[in-house]
This record gives sequence, structure tokens and C-alpha cells, in this order.
Amino acid sequence: MRIFTKLSAPLCLLFVFLCLKTAFSSSIHASSFSTTHLCSHEEALALLQFKTSFSVNYTVPYPDSCGENYSKIESWKGGIDCCSWDGVSCDNVTGHVIALNLSCSFLYGTFPSNSTLFFLRNLQSLNLAWNDFRLSKIPPEINLFTRLKHLDMSYSQFSGQVPAEIAHLPKLVSLNLSCSELILETTTFRNLVHNLSEVRELVLSRVNMTSVNPHFFMNLSSSLTTLDLWGSALRGNFPNSIFRFPNLKNFYLSGSFGERNLTIDLPSSNWSSPLQHLYLSVMDCGRRLRESVGDLKSLQYLYLGCNLEGSIPASIGNLSQLTYLSLSYNNLSGQIPSSLANLTQLTSLDLSYNQFSSPIPASIGNLGQLTKLDLFSNNLSGQIPSSLANLTQLTYLSLSDNQFSSPIPASIGNLGQLTILSLSFNNLSGQIPSSLANLTQLTYLSLSHNQFSSPIPASIGSLGQLTNLDLFSSNLSGQIPSSLANLTQLTSLDLSNNQFSSPIPASIGNLGQLTILSLSSNNLSGQIQPSLANLTQLTLLYLSNNQFSGPIPFHAIRFSKLSYLDLSHNLLNGTLPPWIFTLPLLENLNLNHNQFQGQINQFQQNSLRDLDLSNNKFQGSIPNSIANLVNLSYLDLSSNHFSDLVVSDMFSLQNLETIILSHNNLSLRMNVDANFTLPKLTDVFLSSCNLSEFPIFLRHSNGLQSLALSKNSIHGNIPKWICEKDDLQILDLSHNNLIGEIPNCHPKSLLVLNLQANYFDGIIPFGFPEGCGLRNLNLHGNQMDGLLPRSLVNCRMLEVLDVGNNNIEDTFPHWLESLPDLQVLVLRSNKFHGFVQSTKESLSFPKLRVLDLSSNDFRGPLPVRYIKNFKAMMDSHGEDGSPEYMKAPMNSYQYSLVVTWKGFERELQGILTVFSSIHLSNNMFKGEIPDVMGKLSSLKGLNISHNNLTGHIPPSLGNLTNLEWLDLSSNELAGKIPDELVSLTQLSVLNLSNNHLVGHIPQGNQ
Repeated sequence: MRIFTKLSAPLCLLFVFLCLKTAFSSSIHASSFSTTHLCSHEEALALLQFKTSFSVNYTVPYPDSCGENYSKIESWKGGIDCCSWDGVSCDNVTGHVIALNLSCSFLYGTFPSNSTLFFLRNLQSLNLAWNDFRLSKIPPEINLFTRLKHLDMSYSQFSGQVPAEIAHLPKLVSLNLSCSELILETTTFRNLVHNLSEVRELVLSRVNMTSVNPHFFMNLSSSLTTLDLWGSALRGNFPNSIFRFPNLKNFYLSGSFGERNLTIDLPSSNWSSPLQHLYLSVMDCGRRLRESVGDLKSLQYLYLGCNLEGSIPASIGNLSQLTYLSLSYNNLSGQIPSSLANLTQLTSLDLSYNQFSSPIPASIGNLGQLTKLDLFSNNLSGQIPSSLANLTQLTYLSLSDNQFSSPIPASIGNLGQLTILSLSFNNLSGQIPSSLANLTQLTYLSLSHNQFSSPIPASIGSLGQLTNLDLFSSNLSGQIPSSLANLTQLTSLDLSNNQFSSPIPASIGNLGQLTILSLSSNNLSGQIQPSLANLTQLTLLYLSNNQFSGPIPFHAIRFSKLSYLDLSHNLLNGTLPPWIFTLPLLENLNLNHNQFQGQINQFQQNSLRDLDLSNNKFQGSIPNSIANLVNLSYLDLSSNHFSDLVVSDMFSLQNLETIILSHNNLSLRMNVDANFTLPKLTDVFLSSCNLSEFPIFLRHSNGLQSLALSKNSIHGNIPKWICEKDDLQILDLSHNNLIGEIPNCHPKSLLVLNLQANYFDGIIPFGFPEGCGLRNLNLHGNQMDGLLPRSLVNCRMLEVLDVGNNNIEDTFPHWLESLPDLQVLVLRSNKFHGFVQSTKESLSFPKLRVLDLSSNDFRGPLPVRYIKNFKAMMDSHGEDGSPEYMKAPMNSYQYSLVVTWKGFERELQGILTVFSSIHLSNNMFKGEIPDVMGKLSSLKGLNISHNNLTGHIPPSLGNLTNLEWLDLSSNELAGKIPDELVSLTQLSVLNLSNNHLVGHIPQGNQ
């Protein structure tokens, strides 16, 4: 046994071979070699044994270039000359196997280091590409192929370090190790470069070469014709002397995605004149594309995505042999040069993801061979040139994400070969031209995010090959045309965010291949079309934000492939059909903001990840089968009439991240141990859930980011574990019975702290740290006293500060005026005193929209200097469109605010971003109302009653045309009521009582 352990690798292989020869001699010798064969007996045996080392696996995906599922080794059989086997080539004189091409042979298995393949010592060419050797190492015995000239091991799942022995193949002319899991170390590569003096083709794409110094490439053979280093993780400066290699025809180089740690400077002269293919990507290549690029007269393929800036040099028009040009993913700007029209051989032009401006030059219509034109994501403007109609060979045209305006030219209908047309994200207007119906080869059409002003033309139904139609957010109106039913190949239809009205046409149910249907955010009405039940291939169905009414009409289980169902924000009612709870692949169910009622059935699937049934009229118990939804990450059952829930039922939901049960009739029963937790829980909203204590299971939820327990009956102190939640961003404990002092802990992550309407006392903690991220601090309606902490000035992102209805005794906090984002300041009903005045001339409270200083002891004149700087109250923009509410970033939590609205105190559950008001009542202000008050044009309410103001009512108040209530009562105002107040047509409350006003009351349209 000791003898065998010391055998060298070649002797081991010889021993294996002799064993093989003995094993095969009885069954093969007589039949296989009874006649004279060119192939040697020993080499045939070696190949047959190699064949038995692997299985053939046709299930592994291979490229189309591999052809049919056929492995070359299937023809390897005894009795047939091995020189005639598929993939085997022999020397015509000696009979030795000199070439072996097993590419695309579907070989599957581990490549053995003692493979009998290494007996083929005369091998000159070995191609093992496109097989699956299951992350085998390249055997070091590779160096036994001393006569090898061509080696291709690409796409074959080799892994590990490239063996040093690969550098000992002195005759190697071409080497391809691309697209495996290989690592090429510095020493091995340096030896490879030094020893392979004959190499002409070196393909190392996606070989990990992180440790290799790019300067080693300077020593490559001058006979090099191809160098492929795509995705090889090289770092540093690649020598641009590579461009002076006299025989280099093909050069491919790219850095690592997500990094910019590879550079190469494009030469200003002395390019390699025979260069035909040049690819540089995900790197820096000298910022500017030089004029010298025009010297590459042999260039056929040019891809430069390497952070270029500036303009394209006109000399690029000299590259008359160019068939492919891509300058995408750069920062190129200026105009697209008209010299591109000289590239008459061009079949593909890609200038996407740049900053080109001005119109497309009309001369681009001279590129008659173009099949692809991609100008996506630039700043191109003007009209789409009609000369594009000359590009009759085009199959792909993308002009999306630019600033094109005016209608789509009708001449685009001349591009009869188009299969893909994308004009989305522009400012195109007018009608969609009916000439699009001529594009009968079209499979993809996107016109989304434009400003069309017409219905969809019925002629679009002529596009019988269409598989994807995207008209999202294009300002289209009218009815959905029934002719869409002719698009029987359609798999995706997106008509959402338009102005379509009337019911869904029944003919939509004929689109039996649809997998995605989105009709959200329109004005569609009536019952949901029953014929949609015929769309049995649907995976995504979006019908949200419409005016659909009635019950869900589908009565049978048809949507077995559905993964996303969104019917939210409609007027749907009735009970949910039972099949909704049985859909086997459903991951997202959103039915919020409807009028559904009744009880929820037991869930029979476990695929759900997001479940939103909020804002309906569901009642009864939450089904305990919810505990079976083991993949659930988002659960919102808020604003219904559910009752009773055992929280322990949810502790099998280990993937749950968000739970929202607020505003029900729930009585949560916490039958859980204190150590139970939901490990992924980040957001908990249990407002109005009849809680009397903090849910104990939250104690160990260390990733908690949002906690809302408002409007319960929780009593006692805030528990200490709240301060241990380092990731907490939102804490809402408002409207409870909490007592004691507020803990002096302020996590930097905290964005919202809402403790209003409790019984907290003592001082507000002073420790707001540097870098405080707080945006909303609401302590309204407690028993806080002392001073307002000056450390609040560290909260530079503060938007809302409400300390109203407390016992704080302080002067006006002028030091808050520097907070750049403060929009709401409420100090009402405290013991603030003194003058309200700015300490500086510069802009103060630039974004303030709500100011409430009422019921304090402020005195002196009204703060004119502040009023002059209330720029946000002078801006009346944003009144149109859908209302937007202030809320925490990256979260749906909306801010609330207690205001005196038209004389009545109320709590706003959302603060509109256009809401502005000033309340200065019940103080001791004196002097006149300043004229500048009339410049606050966005004000909804103004109350400066119960002060000691004198003088006249300024006529400038008539400019406050958005004003809904105005209260100047109980002052010392005199004179006439100005006629200008008749302009306040929105006014519903006007109180000027208890003053010294005279004359008539102006008559208007209020």
C-alpha cells in the first residue's frame, strides 16, 4: 500500500488505464477492434471511460446556439472508429486524437483529477464549453496537454483557483475560461503572461481577477488579437498601451457593477488600427470621447459606457464600417451630431441614459439599415422627426423619458417592421394616431406618462401580435374601446391612472392570455365586469381607485394563478365570496376603503404576504386561521367592526412585519408568555383597541420602528423598555391615561413623538441631542410645566411642535425661528408671556403655516417682523389636485393637530399641506393690525380676537380670498368695515363683535 501512496500523478493515471484495459478487453477487444481503425486502441478506451464519468442532463438550460438536445458522447460506442465519433478529430497519419469538441454536450458531474482524458497527450484543441461540471476544480494535470493550442472551458461550472499548471502550456494560442466561478491569482496570471508567448485569444470574462495588477497586461504577446475581460473585477488603472497592440481586433473590459474602481484613459492618438470590436463599461475612461476615435476605420462594434462627459465628436461619423454603436449610461450632453448620418452600415444605435438635449437631427433618417434605435432617458425635446419614417428596417424604437412634445407623427405608421415601440414619459399631446394600426408586427407598445387628449382609437385593435400594451397615466378619456378584445395575444394591459369612464366592456373577457390587467385610478363605474372571470391566466388584477359598486360578481374559482388582487378605494359592498379565501397562489389581497360587510371566512391558503381589509364594515371575530398564514408580513384590519382577538394566535406568524388593528371593537386578549415575540415585527398600530396596559410581547421586539397605541385606556408610566428600542421612529401614545414624567431618552432614530391628551407632569426632558431627527413633537393636553427646552433647536428637521394646553411658563421661543422646516407651532393655553419679536432681520420661520399663540399672556404689538417672513402663508399654490397630508417620511403615519376651527375646537386627523391659520386670541396684544397681514394669501383662518388692538380694519384683508373664518371680536377696533371684505367669498364665519365699528355692513356673495 505504501508503494501506491507515493506514485506520481502520471503513474497513477497509467495504473488506472491498465485496469481499464483489462476491464474492457473481454467485452470490447474482439468486437471493437477486429478491423483496422485509424483511432488507437488505448485512446478509444480512454474516451469511453471518460464518457462513463458523467451523466447527460438535458434539463439544464443551455443557449439556443447549442441547438437540439443532443450530447456528442451518445455516438461514442465500441466497434466504431473513435475518429468518426461526434466531437473527435484525429491526425490522418498517426491516428492520434488531436481535437476534442464536447461543447454543448449536456455533460453533468464532477470532473475527476484522474480523468482518462489526460491520456490524450497529442491533444491540440479541447473544448468543454457549456457543460455542468458542478463547480469542479480545474485539475492541475491540465499541464499534461503539452501540445495544446486551443483550450475552452467556458460556461461549464468550474470553480476555485485557476491552477498554476495552466501557465505550462507553451503552445497555447487561445484560452477561454469565461463565465465560471474561477479565481485567477496574481502569480498564476503573471506566469501565464510570461510563458504563453503564442497566445492570440485570451477570454477571461467573469473570472475573478481582483488581486491582479492591470499593468501585467502590458506584457502580453504582441500577436494578441482578442482580449476579453468583461466583469473580471479588475481594479486600478488599466494601461492604455493596450490600444497600441498592433494586431488587437477585439477588446472587452468592464469593472464591477456598483463600483467605479477601474479606469483606462482613451488615447488621443495611436489607436490600434485593426480594432474591430471595443467594449468598455462600468468604469472611467478619461471623461471625454476624443476626436481620435474617428481613426478606428476598421471598427464594427463600439460600446462605451464609462462615465463619459461632454459631446460626441463629429469624427465619429468617420467610422464607416460601424454596425453597432452604444454610448449609453454616460453623461454625454449637447446635440446628437448630424455626422452620425454617415454611418450607413449601422444596424443598432443606443444613446440611452445620457443628457442629450435639443431635437433629434432629421438626418438620422438616413440610417436606412437601423433595426434598433434607443434614445431612452435623455433631455431631447421638440417634435419626433418625421424622417424617422425612413427607417423602415426598425424593429425596436425607444424615445421614452425625454421631453418630446406635440402629437405623435402619423408617419410613424410607416415603420411596418417594428415589434417594440416605447414613447412613454414625454409630453406628447393630441390624439394617438390611427396609423399605429399599420404596425401589425408590434408586440410591445408603451405610450404611458404623456398628455394625450382623446380616447384610445378603435383601430388599435388591429395590432393582433401585441402582447404588452401600456397606456398608464396618459390623460386618456372616454370609454375603453371594445376593439381591444381583438388583441388576443395580449398578456399585459395597463390603462391605469387615466380618465376612462363608464363600465368595463364585456369584451375584455375575451383576452384569455392576459396575465396582468391594471385599470386602477380611473372613473370606471358600475359593477365589476363578470366576464373578467374568463381571464383564467391572470396573475395580477388591479381595479383600485374607481367607482365600482355592488358585490364582487365572480361566483366560481377561476383565478387559480392570481397572486395580486387590488380592489381598494371603490364602492363595493356585500360579503366576500368564499373563493377569495382559497386562491392557492394569492400573495397580496387589498380590499381597503370599500363597504364590504359580514364575517371573514377561514383562510385556506398560506401564500398570503400582504393582507389589507381596512376601512370596511367587516364584523365578528377575526378568524383564528389567520395563524396559518405563515408567510404574512403585512396585516391591516383597521377601521372595521371586528371584535375579540387572541393575540397568541398570531405568534406563528414569524414573518409578520406590520400589524394594524386600530379602530375596531376589539378586546385584545394577551394569552402569551412575556418572552414571546415576533422576530421581524417593525410596525404595530393598535389604536382604539380597548387596551388597558402595554402589550407585553412588544418588550422583546427589538426591531420595532413604529408603535401606535393611541385612544386606549392604558394607565401608569411609560415602561423603561421603550427607551431600549434603538430603531424606534414613531411613538404614538396619545389619548390614554398615562401619568408621571416623560422618560429622558431621545433615540436619534425617533421621528414622531405624540403623547398628547394624557396626564404627564413635570418638565419636558431637556436632552434633545445633537443630530436629533425629530420631525413631530406633540405634547398637547398634559400638565407639563417649567421651560420649553432650548435643546429642541438641535432638532433641525422639526416640522410640528405642539405643546398647547399645558402649564409651561416661558417667554416666546424666538430661538425656534431658525428651524428651516418648522410648519406648525402651537403654544396655546399655557403661561407664555412677554413680547413676540424676532431677534434678527434675516428670514424667520420660512415654512410656518400654522401658528397658535392663543390664551397666553403675550403683550406688545403684533409680531410684524415675523408676519413679513411667513413666506409659506403667502404661497397659495397647491390648492388644486388631490389633498396631501403631512406624514412621517417612508411611513403612512399622518400627523394630527388640535385646532380651533370656525370657533369650535376639533382634532384634525390629518394636516393638509395647504392648510394655514393664525390664532393669536386671548392675549394682551395692542396696536394696529398690520397691512402686511393681507399678504398671507393662503390663510384659511385668522383669529386675533380678545386683545387690545386699535385702529381700523386694514382693507388689505380683502386679499385673503382663501379665508374661511375671520374673528376680530373683542378688541378696540374703530371705523368702517372695509368694502374689500366682500372679496372673501369662501368666508363662512365672520365675527367683528365687541369693537367700535360704524357704518353699514358690506354686501357680497358670502
